[in-house]
Amino acid sequence: MTASKTTWPDVLVRCLMIAASVLCLHASMPATAQAQDSDNVVSSGSEQTSIIDDDTYVAPVIVEGEILFRVRGFTALPADERAEGIANRIIDLAEASDEPSVDLLIRPHRYGRSVSSDGLDVVLVSGAEAKLEGLDVEALAEIYANRIREAVVAYRAKRTQSARLSSAKSALAWTAGFVIVSMLFFRRRNAFIRAVGRLVESRFEDVEQATKSIVRGQAVAGLVRFAMQLVLWAVYFVIFYYYLSLVLFSIAETRPLAQLLLTYVTTPLIDILKGFVSYLPSLITLIIIAFITRYLIQGVKVVLDNVEAGVLELGDFERHWVAPTYFLSRILIIGIAIVFAYPHIPGSDSAAFQGLTIIAGVMVSLGSNTVVSNIMAGLFVIYRRSTNIGDRIRVGDLTGDVIEIKLMETILKSLKNELISIPNAKLLNSEVVNYTRAIDGRGLMVHTVVGIGYEEPPKKIEAMLIEAAGRTAGLKKAPKPFVLWSQLADYAINYEINAFTSRGGHLPKIMSDLHSNIVDVFNENGTQIMTPSYEADPEIPKIPSEDWDGTLAHQLGVEQK
Repeated sequence: MTASKTTWPDVLVRCLMIAASVLCLHASMPATAQAQDSDNVVSSGSEQTSIIDDDTYVAPVIVEGEILFRVRGFTALPADERAEGIANRIIDLAEASDEPSVDLLIRPHRYGRSVSSDGLDVVLVSGAEAKLEGLDVEALAEIYANRIREAVVAYRAKRTQSARLSSAKSALAWTAGFVIVSMLFFRRRNAFIRAVGRLVESRFEDVEQATKSIVRGQAVAGLVRFAMQLVLWAVYFVIFYYYLSLVLFSIAETRPLAQLLLTYVTTPLIDILKGFVSYLPSLITLIIIAFITRYLIQGVKVVLDNVEAGVLELGDFERHWVAPTYFLSRILIIGIAIVFAYPHIPGSDSAAFQGLTIIAGVMVSLGSNTVVSNIMAGLFVIYRRSTNIGDRIRVGDLTGDVIEIKLMETILKSLKNELISIPNAKLLNSEVVNYTRAIDGRGLMVHTVVGIGYEEPPKKIEAMLIEAAGRTAGLKKAPKPFVLWSQLADYAINYEINAFTSRGGHLPKIMSDLHSNIVDVFNENGTQIMTPSYEADPEIPKIPSEDWDGTLAHQLGVEQK
């Protein structure tokens, strides 16, 4: 064998190789524990060798990023230090000559067998280690020698002149390809993104017209261009990453670093691909559950649409129940589907996923008390039939027509055409007066009170009130209006006129007409209304003495009665 002259570039390359081997060693081996109580002590000849029988105390021997074999650590020599020393001696052996082959000797040793070459002991195989491997010490030494021989031959072959020329050609080829890709990327990237943006805008023109500019194609195109920008840069950096790795892989001295770079990205991708393949049965199950859920929801919607259209009749089921019933049915079906799909969700059996779901459940339960109470109240409001859409109701001091009943709130349109939102919890816990809903067929009773002095004949007052009710449009003739004495006040008798109407939605107009007619009838009969207050009898009754001037009424646009 001929020894090669060592120069400073060789020293630098060797340092890089050692650093790469150390990185590979630390990246592939698990953490070494500080103590081990279950050491096995195996006798070899007259000596005893303490070797640790535990897979966590095994380190790989790595040369140029390739694992040759694994060695166990001793109590006095940790596995990682032993593996690093063996790798360094293999590199020394490979760099000691340029010959395409190497001669290795397996010599007896007092602890087992020694694999050596030209007086350099590369690795010691102990009888204890061979016993733990389940092999004869001679066989294990032969295996180690073959792996070392292959590594040395490969190491020298990669550093021949022809190999370096081939590596240079490969590096130049990868570099040329990357330069071409870079030129296309920087010169055509913006043009490609603009073309995609124009395509999206043209596709969304019809949508923009149909939605009356609510969905703007230009805004959507801007989002698509931004997303394409991110995707293209991500692809470019992935290409650069693999280009750098392949160029480093082409050079023998930097191949370990290239293997590390490829391992950091390729290994996770391969693991993801393997995980996806192993997850395929669960994915198919989830797809089946999703299809069944979708068609069940569509089936419920078809049935309820037919009920709403009057094609199907479900007993006392009311049409305004269709929307909330569909919502509840959909929630129920989706909830059942989630229960069946949960075991097939990736990571559902992990403690982190379960903890996250518990935290989310607690947060929802703590933060949605008001929401849940309003939803439950909304269900009671919808299904208890006390209030329907179109009814005129009074809740507290609010009066209006019900135009929409949601799960969270009920929407009223007030008498002044105001939009009022009432939380369903308040609607459920308050007294609700319904002016529209018929009870016994007679209609809604309309009433008002007037105070008349004691000197007026009660029969006359009752007759005038009934006459005023008879003149009021919207009040029913049967049952007949009637008068009640509501109070004997200090200075007047309070008479209450009562009449029925079936037009509860027009109650403000009816009450206004009734009051107007009462004033007209009392004025016609020269009777003074004593309410709202009374101090003394006036010399002249407080009633109009002249008729309304029709000329002025015509000028004001008021119809003369």
